[in-house]
Amino acid sequence: MIYKKLILLALSMLFIMGCSTKDMEQEYNKPAMYWYNKMLKSISNVQLDKADDILTSLQSEHRNSPLLPSAILIIADAHMQEEEYELANYYYDTYIKRYANQSLQSYVRYLKIKSKFMAFKQQYREQKLIDDTLLEINTFLYKYPNSPYIYLVKTMQSRLYMSKAILDKEIADLYKRKDKPKAYEIYMQKAKKSWQNTDVIQPVSIPWYRGIFE
Repeated sequence: MIYKKLILLALSMLFIMGCSTKDMEQEYNKPAMYWYNKMLKSISNVQLDKADDILTSLQSEHRNSPLLPSAILIIADAHMQEEEYELANYYYDTYIKRYANQSLQSYVRYLKIKSKFMAFKQQYREQKLIDDTLLEINTFLYKYPNSPYIYLVKTMQSRLYMSKAILDKEIADLYKRKDKPKAYEIYMQKAKKSWQNTDVIQPVSIPWYRGIFE
């Protein structure tokens, strides 16, 4: 009796594995449009992990497909909408490197700056993110002075400089409370370098429970 059950179990497993293998075989060598539409469907269902895998299939089977540039931008935007900014930036970087000669370069670089700007959540804990984003902004302003997105980028630049100034001013005030005048002066000068009149900057309101740790 046990022997028969083991045989049935083994046959069942072989059947399942055979079906799975058949399904996997059906997912190879598909047209680019098949992968593209399947990726869009996964995005519409907010299944971004699945969409990532499908894009990988599209890229591996159709590396030169004209659908790839738009597919990369669509999935990058989907990740940004879900506040998955690191993945969004990864795809923007992929586009920038792979399609360096396309006319959308300034637009994609703007989107990457916007994604990094939106990732800035905690004013007193994101110093590296501020510096990295400002560096990208300065590069953008140098390379694309006539871009239609120039004023949007400059607005983000101003806000980041204000945040940087407030951060340096907070550090300066900390040194002042600790009676370290030299360090205080150094950080006040850094704050003024980012924004001349720091008194006009209105500090960001943060919840009391976070303020304890800031």
